[in-house]
Amino acid sequence: MMYLEELIVTACNGLFGITVKPQLTRPEEQFGDFATNVALQLAKQLQQPPKKVAEQIQAHLIKNNDGSIAKIEIAGPGFLNFIMADSTLLKTLEQVARPNVFGSNNLLKGQTIVVEYSDPNPFKELHAGHLYTSVVGDAIATLAEAAGATIHRVNFGGDVGRHVAMTMWGIIKELGGENLAGLDAVDADSRANWLAKAYVAGNEAFESDPAAKQQIMAYNKQVYAVHSNDDHSSPFASIYWACRTWSYDYFNDFYARIGTKFEKYYPESQTTPLGLQIVKEQQQKGVFVESQGAVIFNGEDYGLHTRVFITSEGLPTYETKDVGLIFTKWADYEFDRSIIITGNDITEYMKVVLAAISQFEPELPKRTTHLTHGMVKLKGQGKMSSRSGKILRAVDVLDAVSEAVQKISGKPNDDTMLGAVKYAFVKPRMGGDVIFDIEESVSLEGNSGPYLQYAHARARSILRKSDITAKPADNLQKDERSLLLKISQFPEVVALATNELAPHHIATYLYELAQVFNRFYEHNRVIGDPRQAGRLSLVDAYATTLQNGLGLLNIPAPQQM
Repeated sequence: MMYLEELIVTACNGLFGITVKPQLTRPEEQFGDFATNVALQLAKQLQQPPKKVAEQIQAHLIKNNDGSIAKIEIAGPGFLNFIMADSTLLKTLEQVARPNVFGSNNLLKGQTIVVEYSDPNPFKELHAGHLYTSVVGDAIATLAEAAGATIHRVNFGGDVGRHVAMTMWGIIKELGGENLAGLDAVDADSRANWLAKAYVAGNEAFESDPAAKQQIMAYNKQVYAVHSNDDHSSPFASIYWACRTWSYDYFNDFYARIGTKFEKYYPESQTTPLGLQIVKEQQQKGVFVESQGAVIFNGEDYGLHTRVFITSEGLPTYETKDVGLIFTKWADYEFDRSIIITGNDITEYMKVVLAAISQFEPELPKRTTHLTHGMVKLKGQGKMSSRSGKILRAVDVLDAVSEAVQKISGKPNDDTMLGAVKYAFVKPRMGGDVIFDIEESVSLEGNSGPYLQYAHARARSILRKSDITAKPADNLQKDERSLLLKISQFPEVVALATNELAPHHIATYLYELAQVFNRFYEHNRVIGDPRQAGRLSLVDAYATTLQNGLGLLNIPAPQQM
């Protein structure tokens, strides 16, 4: 496509002395391989009918055609449709269908990008939203990495704050006091669930028991003091550090299970001091103001809403911690871009935080992209709901899909489980709620990860039956040409997904590619056909493109299933 764009640019320069940026699209196959409305773009400027402009461009391209274009037609009011020579399309096999070649390797070359996602809070369980953000965030990071960027995958979580104080209240109540030895009785495999129950107990007590509420508020200050005093020896601090370690071990085990690796965790305890320092400094300059003993940012002045950054008790809020996080990431990486992926419930919150920072460091918000998603819901609920009945736990999702895979295949298969879960999450466009359907996610028919994994394994099986000894002949047959056209589209789809930070484009393309191949294979014999050598090359190109696309989504592409 790049080659065709260059031909059109050269033609318009030579004919009209105008430099254009032609937009090439993929029309329905019966109308051509590519189409452009460049004549309509130029018509007003040239004060000529679009069709007349198109005719001039057509004549110029035909005259200077080096054989790469088989036919150029004018359609409608002045659209130009192109059918490329088979020999031109066949170059796709060399340019596109190579292992670990994604077609957009230079789109983000030289950029340093920090991608922050997952963001679970220690002392609480991982829910399905964390699983979703981990999967989609990892796909976005992989897309940017394939486009040449230097990627830093980071994670942020609240190891201080009221939720920690609530959990500490529940822990201490369960232990019968600040009894560190009592932690030894908690089974290692049950620690995350034990902490979750302690949090639930603390949360319920905070809402219903005034005395417990006062104690939790005191614990909240005590947790901050543990960090500010670097306390590792008091009974309270010892319990805190032990349970925080439990949480991080639980997170690490979970990320290992889904194949996600983070370069760095940013605990709120690390970002809070810097955030407080910055907010207090900017309060002196009038960015933040005091209101009823608290420190706030008047968001109404900027079409937003007002938020508290330091409470009347002198404690930092999430807003201040996020200020500290953004500046900590900047100090660590001096990023060209910072991508933050969260639930859409904090969209307005993040606008206020970035608006506040814009008043004294405007470049950082300009370099920040906030992507959001809706809730992850289970179709039909059933046994996939968490044991607490209040959240859908991440491990429940993985375990249920593993069980469904085993029922179908007769044995556990982690690759298939990951393919099912990851594809189900990257398939829809990010933004709205995600309805997770277990049966659909593991199906070997239809738009699912296992279907694409099976499609790849099936193609590899064909290739194992015979050696590839030649490239396809230059005279492509209709179904061969259709398959090759779809394969050639891969770099464009990758570029689109990268520019929009939208991995669902890759998922949609891979499903369409598999359907095109199925039609090809249904009507065209490969092994034993006189055109076997060429068709095997097409099968190889198809399998490699599938593998590359699945790789961008961090989905395993098994050789056999």
